[in-house]
Amino acid sequence: MLTPLDIHNKDFRRGVRGYREDEVDDFLDKVVADFEALLKENATLKDQVTELQQRLDQYRQLESTLHSTLIVAQETADAVKESARKEAELIVQEAEGRAQATREREAAEIKRAEEHLAELGRRTIGFRAQVRSLLESQLEMLRGDDALSEAAAAREAQVNRA
Repeated sequence: MLTPLDIHNKDFRRGVRGYREDEVDDFLDKVVADFEALLKENATLKDQVTELQQRLDQYRQLESTLHSTLIVAQETADAVKESARKEAELIVQEAEGRAQATREREAAEIKRAEEHLAELGRRTIGFRAQVRSLLESQLEMLRGDDALSEAAAAREAQVNRA
Protein backbone atom coordinates (compact mmCIF):
# COMPACT_ATOMS: atom_id res chain seq x y z
CA MET A 1 0.00 0.00 0.00
CA LEU A 2 1.28 3.45 -0.86
CA THR A 3 2.14 5.85 1.90
CA PRO A 4 2.07 9.65 1.70
CA LEU A 5 5.85 9.58 1.89
CA ASP A 6 5.99 7.30 -1.21
CA ILE A 7 3.83 9.75 -3.11
CA HIS A 8 5.84 12.73 -1.91
CA ASN A 9 9.20 11.20 -2.83
CA LYS A 10 8.12 9.91 -6.22
CA ASP A 11 10.35 11.23 -8.99
CA PHE A 12 9.12 11.24 -12.51
CA ARG A 13 11.49 11.00 -15.48
CA ARG A 14 11.57 13.95 -17.68
CA GLY A 15 10.53 13.71 -21.20
CA VAL A 16 10.76 16.07 -24.11
CA ARG A 17 7.36 17.34 -23.71
CA GLY A 18 6.83 16.61 -20.02
CA TYR A 19 4.52 18.18 -17.50
CA ARG A 20 5.36 21.32 -15.69
CA GLU A 21 7.19 20.33 -12.57
CA ASP A 22 5.63 22.91 -10.22
CA GLU A 23 2.09 21.87 -11.23
CA VAL A 24 2.93 18.20 -10.73
CA ASP A 25 4.48 19.02 -7.34
CA ASP A 26 1.41 21.06 -6.26
CA PHE A 27 -0.88 18.27 -7.39
CA LEU A 28 1.19 15.67 -5.61
CA ASP A 29 1.15 17.79 -2.43
CA LYS A 30 -2.65 17.87 -2.60
CA VAL A 31 -2.75 14.11 -3.23
CA VAL A 32 -0.40 13.57 -0.27
CA ALA A 33 -2.57 15.76 1.99
CA ASP A 34 -5.76 14.03 0.90
CA PHE A 35 -4.11 10.63 1.16
CA GLU A 36 -2.85 11.44 4.69
CA ALA A 37 -6.35 12.59 5.66
CA LEU A 38 -7.82 9.39 4.22
CA LEU A 39 -5.28 7.26 6.05
CA LYS A 40 -6.01 9.06 9.33
CA GLU A 41 -9.75 8.69 8.76
CA ASN A 42 -9.24 5.04 7.85
CA ALA A 43 -7.20 4.48 11.04
CA THR A 44 -9.87 6.29 13.09
CA LEU A 45 -12.59 4.20 11.49
CA LYS A 46 -10.63 1.00 12.11
CA ASP A 47 -10.26 2.02 15.75
CA GLN A 48 -13.99 2.72 15.92
CA VAL A 49 -14.77 -0.62 14.27
CA THR A 50 -12.48 -2.37 16.77
CA GLU A 51 -14.10 -0.52 19.66
CA LEU A 52 -17.60 -1.22 18.33
CA GLN A 53 -16.67 -4.87 17.78
CA GLN A 54 -15.48 -5.08 21.38
CA ARG A 55 -18.68 -3.44 22.60
CA LEU A 56 -20.71 -5.80 20.41
CA ASP A 57 -18.82 -8.75 21.91
CA GLN A 58 -19.53 -7.36 25.39
CA TYR A 59 -23.22 -6.98 24.54
CA ARG A 60 -23.34 -10.49 23.14
CA GLN A 61 -21.65 -11.78 26.27
CA LEU A 62 -24.09 -9.73 28.37
CA GLU A 63 -26.97 -11.13 26.33
CA SER A 64 -25.65 -14.65 26.89
CA THR A 65 -25.26 -13.96 30.60
CA LEU A 66 -28.77 -12.50 30.79
CA HIS A 67 -30.13 -15.48 28.89
CA SER A 68 -28.37 -17.85 31.29
CA THR A 69 -29.60 -15.79 34.23
CA LEU A 70 -33.16 -15.92 32.93
CA ILE A 71 -32.91 -19.67 32.52
CA VAL A 72 -31.53 -20.03 36.05
CA ALA A 73 -34.23 -17.69 37.36
CA GLN A 74 -36.93 -19.71 35.60
CA GLU A 75 -35.48 -22.97 36.92
CA THR A 76 -35.27 -21.45 40.40
CA ALA A 77 -38.86 -20.22 40.16
CA ASP A 78 -39.97 -23.67 39.03
CA ALA A 79 -38.04 -25.27 41.88
CA VAL A 80 -39.55 -22.82 44.38
CA LYS A 81 -43.04 -23.54 43.03
CA GLU A 82 -42.44 -27.29 43.25
CA SER A 83 -41.03 -26.95 46.74
CA ALA A 84 -44.00 -24.83 47.80
CA ARG A 85 -46.40 -27.36 46.26
CA LYS A 86 -44.70 -30.23 48.10
CA GLU A 87 -44.67 -28.24 51.33
CA ALA A 88 -48.35 -27.43 50.90
CA GLU A 89 -49.10 -31.12 50.31
CA LEU A 90 -47.10 -32.00 53.41
CA ILE A 91 -48.95 -29.39 55.46
CA VAL A 92 -52.29 -30.73 54.20
CA GLN A 93 -51.24 -34.30 55.00
CA GLU A 94 -50.10 -33.28 58.48
CA ALA A 95 -53.34 -31.36 59.04
CA GLU A 96 -55.37 -34.35 57.85
CA GLY A 97 -53.34 -36.61 60.14
CA ARG A 98 -53.89 -34.29 63.11
CA ALA A 99 -57.58 -34.04 62.25
CA GLN A 100 -57.82 -37.85 62.05
CA ALA A 101 -55.98 -38.20 65.37
CA THR A 102 -58.32 -35.61 66.93
CA ARG A 103 -61.37 -37.46 65.58
CA GLU A 104 -60.02 -40.72 66.98
CA ARG A 105 -59.32 -39.14 70.39
CA GLU A 106 -62.78 -37.58 70.44
CA ALA A 107 -64.39 -40.88 69.40
CA ALA A 108 -62.47 -42.68 72.19
CA GLU A 109 -63.48 -39.97 74.66
CA ILE A 110 -67.11 -40.24 73.56
CA LYS A 111 -66.89 -44.03 73.96
CA ARG A 112 -65.42 -43.63 77.47
CA ALA A 113 -68.14 -41.12 78.34
CA GLU A 114 -70.81 -43.49 77.04
CA GLU A 115 -69.27 -46.37 79.00
CA HIS A 116 -69.13 -44.16 82.12
CA LEU A 117 -72.75 -43.15 81.56
CA ALA A 118 -73.73 -46.80 81.15
CA GLU A 119 -71.83 -47.63 84.35
CA LEU A 120 -73.60 -44.80 86.16
CA GLY A 121 -76.90 -46.15 84.84
CA ARG A 122 -76.07 -49.63 86.15
CA ARG A 123 -74.99 -48.18 89.49
CA THR A 124 -78.18 -46.12 89.66
CA ILE A 125 -80.24 -49.25 89.02
CA GLY A 126 -78.20 -51.12 91.69
CA PHE A 127 -78.48 -48.19 94.10
CA ARG A 128 -82.25 -47.98 93.53
CA ALA A 129 -82.53 -51.72 94.08
CA GLN A 130 -80.54 -51.38 97.34
CA VAL A 131 -82.62 -48.42 98.48
CA ARG A 132 -85.83 -50.28 97.55
CA SER A 133 -84.61 -53.37 99.38
CA LEU A 134 -83.62 -51.26 102.41
CA LEU A 135 -86.93 -49.47 102.38
CA GLU A 136 -88.83 -52.74 102.02
CA SER A 137 -86.88 -54.26 104.90
CA GLN A 138 -87.54 -51.13 106.97
CA LEU A 139 -91.24 -51.37 106.11
CA GLU A 140 -91.20 -55.02 107.11
CA MET A 141 -89.57 -54.08 110.36
CA LEU A 142 -92.12 -51.35 110.88
CA ARG A 143 -94.91 -53.77 110.08
CA GLY A 144 -93.31 -56.26 112.38
CA ASP A 145 -93.07 -53.58 115.07
CA ASP A 146 -96.73 -52.72 114.47
CA ALA A 147 -97.62 -56.37 114.74
CA LEU A 148 -95.58 -56.64 117.94
CA SER A 149 -97.12 -53.48 119.25
CA GLU A 150 -100.57 -54.79 118.45
CA ALA A 151 -99.71 -58.12 120.00
CA ALA A 152 -98.30 -56.38 123.06
CA ALA A 153 -101.36 -54.14 123.19
CA ALA A 154 -103.60 -57.18 122.82
CA ARG A 155 -101.70 -58.96 125.61
CA GLU A 156 -101.89 -55.95 127.77
CA ALA A 157 -105.56 -55.64 127.07
CA GLN A 158 -106.00 -59.29 128.00
CA VAL A 159 -104.00 -58.81 131.13
CA ASN A 160 -106.05 -55.78 132.00
CA ARG A 161 -109.23 -57.71 131.37
CA ALA A 162 -108.18 -60.48 133.44
